[in-house]
Amino acid sequence: MFVLCAAAGVFVLPGGGVAGAAPTRTFAPGESVTVPVDPAGKPAVYIASDTPVTYECSITGQARLARTTGTEAVTSDGVVWEQFLVINAPAGGEYRLTCVNEEQAAVRYGVGRDLLSAPGGVPGLVPVLVPAAGLVVAVGGTVFVLIRRNIARKHLAVAG
Repeated sequence: MFVLCAAAGVFVLPGGGVAGAAPTRTFAPGESVTVPVDPAGKPAVYIASDTPVTYECSITGQARLARTTGTEAVTSDGVVWEQFLVINAPAGGEYRLTCVNEEQAAVRYGVGRDLLSAPGGVPGLVPVLVPAAGLVVAVGGTVFVLIRRNIARKHLAVAG
């Protein structure tokens, strides 16, 4: 049981449920893109870079950019995208988004859905919790079997 849950937590869950979160629109640093924003769609901004960079992003209108907590990532077509901002817009519409970075590095930005709100999205702890649940069930099952065997032995000793 534990082995099955560990395999599900490590191999199936991290990549299996986040396909809807991968960036659908990508752009280079300094490029200004028009992004259709639907607040119900929970839009997010991603970065793909091999080196740490100092970035600055801005968006037009009444929309606001908010940093995300933790580091959530999704891999799409061999590119690892890290979510670092969410777009909070009061209403749907088109907004201009621009991101720049100081370093001369190979950086791409992208807009997709928030990892935690994507269909089938996987919070960062789920791949850890599934194997842990399997371990709890496996240990509980073992304790249950040992108790039942002990009761059966005592019953045979009294009867025999």
